[in-house]
Amino acid sequence: MKFWRFNFIRMVATLVTAVGLHSSPAIGADFAVAPSELAGIHNFFRATDKVLSGSQPEGDQGFAALAKLGVKTIVSVDGSKPDVELAAKHGIRYIHLPIGYDGIPTNRVAELAKVATTAEGPVFVHCHHGKHRGPAAVGVMCLAGGTWTTTQANEFLVAAGTSPEYPGLFRAVRKFSMPGEADLARVSTNFPSVARTSSLVESMVAIDGHFDRLKAAQKAGWQTPKDHPDVSPDHEAVLLWEQLRELARTEKAAQRPEEFRRKLHASERIAEQLRDALREGSRDKAAADVAFKQVSQSCVNCHQRYRNE
Repeated sequence: MKFWRFNFIRMVATLVTAVGLHSSPAIGADFAVAPSELAGIHNFFRATDKVLSGSQPEGDQGFAALAKLGVKTIVSVDGSKPDVELAAKHGIRYIHLPIGYDGIPTNRVAELAKVATTAEGPVFVHCHHGKHRGPAAVGVMCLAGGTWTTTQANEFLVAAGTSPEYPGLFRAVRKFSMPGEADLARVSTNFPSVARTSSLVESMVAIDGHFDRLKAAQKAGWQTPKDHPDVSPDHEAVLLWEQLRELARTEKAAQRPEEFRRKLHASERIAEQLRDALREGSRDKAAADVAFKQVSQSCVNCHQRYRNE
């Protein structure tokens, strides 16, 4: 009976994944159907015996809870600066390997694979909320360690709440290929505890790229432009919003004047409205036009004021 029930649950999970619904995640490997409670950690999962997943630890209690579980290494794939000192206080090493919401680049896959096969465990992996980038990194690491199949890794993203608005994260798991021995050999185990994140200029270049693609989509009536079949309006809006939100949380933004931070947060809120207006299945073109005009003007005003600072 238990064997039948397990296979029935897995079949349901496969169907849920196929239609992009996240309401009924199922057991696919060693992880539970729902996240566990852990002091100072949200969306906590024990993915395997040696890989744990969740949100960024909050204060001393978060790191203390991880230390009590025997965690020896924390891997952050979030863009913000890790609290290395607080982790060290509890005897935990930090590894900082930030990724974006659009997927995991090849070099980062190799680094995560190297961590999975060499880092002292148990290993706790986190992004900001523990729902999107972190679970994708966990999927890659468990695939690299040979403990999960592609199906199991995909089921974990579903269980953790990874949104289908980030197809690149699911693709990183679905298309995972173990790096070759030569590629892994080139990856040093001297991983950074605080990575050098992109500069403000580089972030603005990325934001400009999203704006250019959204302009093309707007010209096509908020549809995929014929000459740019790779551009999805709803996906670009999500990535623009996340880029602004991530930038607002960085140390670089925190060092800027209060007015700059206020303008940045305003742009982020309007970008969220654009994201909502362009959601697949409920696309509101008029609202998208208004939001896109507002967020464009907001970014232009900020750029004119601070471009030379």
